[in-house]
Amino acid sequence: MSTVKTTPFDVSKYLQTDEAVQAYLEDAFATGDASEIADALGTIARVKGMAKVAEDAGLSRTALYRTLSSEGRPELPTLLKVMEALGLRLSVIAKTAA
Repeated sequence: MSTVKTTPFDVSKYLQTDEAVQAYLEDAFATGDASEIADALGTIARVKGMAKVAEDAGLSRTALYRTLSSEGRPELPTLLKVMEALGLRLSVIAKTAA
């Protein structure tokens, strides 16, 4: 019997294009789960460079890690700062159009 080796899945390897980042974040927002959204933003921030994103958002790196963890619950102003630092913006789409 052979042993199968596995490695943990790392979504960050697949977030190398703007389109991939957008699709990943759209999926997170579609869940309606704040912790999923925070976790997805955290993953994207790690891909882009957490220190740079924190600086651009006007937050400490520690605060950014805490805010964007799966337990984080970012407030709207913080969310908007982070999204701006990531080169993203929030938009509204009617459910019937989605």
